[in-house]
Amino acid sequence: MLDIPRCVHIFIEFSNKDAHIRLNQTKDHMTKLTTHVLDTMTGKPAAGLRIDLYRFEGGEAQFLSSHKTNDDGRVDSPLLQDADFAAGSYRLDFHAGDYLADNGGSDFLDIIPIRFMIADQERHYHVPLLLSAYGYSTYRGS
Repeated sequence: MLDIPRCVHIFIEFSNKDAHIRLNQTKDHMTKLTTHVLDTMTGKPAAGLRIDLYRFEGGEAQFLSSHKTNDDGRVDSPLLQDADFAAGSYRLDFHAGDYLADNGGSDFLDIIPIRFMIADQERHYHVPLLLSAYGYSTYRGS
């Protein structure tokens, strides 16, 4: 699924005889934190998986919110956006053990913590999880 901005502003700058075009996506589109979870055992989205979000301040984890993935393996709204979207250190706790127990997986994985930094408040941060019964991976998505 493509992440297409709702609104794109086009600026045309004229200097001498050349025209330069610059695309500027709205801040609404770019400054947010999102995630999704794919079950690589089934090749399908991981629906119903609980995700908790924490922010680190002074070395201590502060709970921010709890979410469940929908049928598409995504959370219905951004985990962070607007004024809440701030630079700093964060952790997503993916409750894989509960999901795997309910979906014929294993008893090997429990809570998968992914700790990451938001450094640029002008960018979209997407932190997906690829999950199987005995392993997982993540990456900086788009």
